[in-house]
Amino acid sequence: MPSCLLQLQLEECVRTFNMEKAVCNHGFFMMAPNAWIPSTKTLQRPLRLANSAVSVLVSISHPASGTANYILIQVHDTDKVSPQDEKAILEQVARMLRISERDERNLREFQNLHPEAKEKGFGRCFRSPSLFEDAIKSLLLCNCTWTRTLDMAKALCELQWELANGLIPDKCENLARQYSRKRGLKRKQATRKQSKVKKCERNCSDNSQLPLKGKDCRPLGNFPSSKEVAMLNEYFLENHCNLGYRARYIVKLAKQVESGKLKLKEFDDDHSATCEELYEKLTKIKGFGPFACANVMMCMGYYQLVPVDTETVRHLRQVHGRKKETVHEDVKDVYDKHAPFQSLAYWFELLEHYERKFGKLSELPNSSYRIVSGSHS
Repeated sequence: MPSCLLQLQLEECVRTFNMEKAVCNHGFFMMAPNAWIPSTKTLQRPLRLANSAVSVLVSISHPASGTANYILIQVHDTDKVSPQDEKAILEQVARMLRISERDERNLREFQNLHPEAKEKGFGRCFRSPSLFEDAIKSLLLCNCTWTRTLDMAKALCELQWELANGLIPDKCENLARQYSRKRGLKRKQATRKQSKVKKCERNCSDNSQLPLKGKDCRPLGNFPSSKEVAMLNEYFLENHCNLGYRARYIVKLAKQVESGKLKLKEFDDDHSATCEELYEKLTKIKGFGPFACANVMMCMGYYQLVPVDTETVRHLRQVHGRKKETVHEDVKDVYDKHAPFQSLAYWFELLEHYERKFGKLSELPNSSYRIVSGSHS
């Protein structure tokens, strides 16, 4: 099959970059549509072309046993990409792997404060090709098990494949839209009606068009864009992907992005805001509480706030002997010495704890990703 090769120059990052450590350090790398291949230390996933409507499958690696001064990107199923598409692909890869002057500066400053992290080569916290994907995945981490998070991300990518291939029936969408107008219904009534949406999906989908890989296993597309999500109804999305209450916030976020009311691109590109200013802006987004905001800020390169959840409570108890009742005070006590990189210091500890329990994350088969949480340790 045809393919073409692109190169992303490492430039000032060449001395500190390690592909395996740049990818396999955060739960995002385990979430669809990312696929890490341990045998070749390659990251594979779809990326969007310049028009944002078309995606291509790419394989990302660091050749010459990790000594080359560039990242190699193999674009599958095409023998040529336009200059505009090449630029778009390289920007997405650079964002995921944190290949930039700012990220390199942050890494070196953090490692100067944290010699153990420097020794282990930790400092590039893996993220998504876009801030929109980071934001949605941060919501998927909230108030649920890690297994449920993985399932929701996978369902969204399956949905994107169906959308891209025209397999979402219009009448299912219309049915869901009817339900959304009836805001005064009791939750019990709404639940019964949502079950009808599920039935409609089953009856209307042409399963013969879906190359199934096993029971309830459909091909994965890219992570859906804000434009694709904004066209959906929250009830349809909730039922199709089993997102629960998150569907409402996800659709609302996508519509704000598409209408221009929320300029995520500017959030990502403007690094002049203080931590406090950025946090205040993020908290105004419906559905984004302290955990989601802190996680998004970490993705954006603001590391002052630790994303505190039940995993944090468990970690502080198991590793530092702290109590649940004082978690926020304990977070400050334990990690403020690493300011302004508190969340990186926390994530390094969490990663070390996981790898002592489960082995190197980069060597785990994807079938084992579901067990990687403090509740299984």
